[in-house]
Amino acid sequence: MTIAVSTHDLTKIYRTGFWKTKSFCALDHLNLMVQENEVFGYLGPNGAGKSTTLKLLMSLIFPTSGKAEILGQSPQFRATRKQIGFLPEHPYFYEYLTADEFLSYYAGLFDIPDSLIQQRVGYYLHLAGVYEYRKMQLRKYSKGMIQRIGIVQALINDPKVIFLDEPMSGLDPVGRREVRDLILKLKEEGKTVFFSTHILNDVEQLCDRVAILNRGKLIGSGLLKDLISKEVQRVEIVLDGIAESTLRQLTGPIASLHITGTTFRLDLDASTPLTPIIAKLEEAGGHIISINPIRQTMEDYFFSLLADSQNSHGISLSPA
Repeated sequence: MTIAVSTHDLTKIYRTGFWKTKSFCALDHLNLMVQENEVFGYLGPNGAGKSTTLKLLMSLIFPTSGKAEILGQSPQFRATRKQIGFLPEHPYFYEYLTADEFLSYYAGLFDIPDSLIQQRVGYYLHLAGVYEYRKMQLRKYSKGMIQRIGIVQALINDPKVIFLDEPMSGLDPVGRREVRDLILKLKEEGKTVFFSTHILNDVEQLCDRVAILNRGKLIGSGLLKDLISKEVQRVEIVLDGIAESTLRQLTGPIASLHITGTTFRLDLDASTPLTPIIAKLEEAGGHIISINPIRQTMEDYFFSLLADSQNSHGISLSPA
């Protein structure tokens, strides 16, 4: 499969201090590989280096060492830039323009013929689900609608690779759902989507491959299906109708007990025989609401890597 994005020992060091005598490594020998027609999630806590990576890929800043390639070419080449779209984390749009006017202006920057501009704008507005609001000024748009317009401006040149910096940031659940659906539509069209985020649930729903960054270093990467275990690790029993003291006496040390109102949640190891436990609970008057298998999530994997990374730097994750 064709490689859409790759970095080779990509490094960015900033000079700091009044005399620029100190240095800060924002990105440390990053090696990434993104294949065509996949959704690639780029994860990390605030300050990990995600936005720095995207700025380097867009040639908004330049590397201290190493290199990046998009579709096998330097991102500084004009021919390469015609094949990419970019939505920064905090975009600014001309809010007194309508979506039609704004996108037509952006299309003109790519030398798209006038005869095709309205057709192209209409198509992507339909794709983003905001076509009916195309005559409304952008200042009247919701945050979710503005994000979709932002993605449309990143698509107006019909790019092969789209870069989105924190596209779900600040959105309500409805807005996040709308942007997720749009990203999946782009994948269906054969495009490659590279997006940074710290919302782990979105990664599980969208991504083919992920990379995790911390303190400028890559600490984990691979196919999502390979990184997250599908094996059941623990079992959760949710029940009510039984006294807490009775429940503790029946389960003893084999289960962790969590209480929410009148509902109890037992957390057991997956190897624990469930049949005798359930029989005892029902005999004591307990009402089983649900039995849920618990598998490793992206959140589990993310925090385990983050803890290992912090510990290797001698940093404690718990307060002193």
